[in-house]
Amino acid sequence: MSAYEFSVDVQPRYLPEQSAPEEGVFAFAYTVTIRNTGQVAAQLISRHWIITDANGRVEEVKGLGVVGHQPLLKPGEGFEYTSWTRLATPRGTMGGSYFCVAEDGERFEAPIPAFSLAAQRNNLH
Repeated sequence: MSAYEFSVDVQPRYLPEQSAPEEGVFAFAYTVTIRNTGQVAAQLISRHWIITDANGRVEEVKGLGVVGHQPLLKPGEGFEYTSWTRLATPRGTMGGSYFCVAEDGERFEAPIPAFSLAAQRNNLH
């Protein structure tokens, strides 16, 4: 186990009520669980998302914290939040990284594994 490590798990879901497929708007929510799996307390400082739609259009989103928070996580602690994004296509991917600073001043990146966004037409009964 690394001294400096956050694990990231993401659960995406399609938001049909916020989408307008006929206008090329597909909305997705995603719930992120961040856990300090390292040995040193560390704070999430900023995020960097890379969002790619089915046409290959890439949008990068950078900013401080997540949903207004910069959580300080002790080893074993977690933080969960939900956010959302929109695509112009019914499918796409997201991934990226969090920039973190450990209690002892060490800086490290926590990768956000790429995950798929897919509008599920079959649950629009």
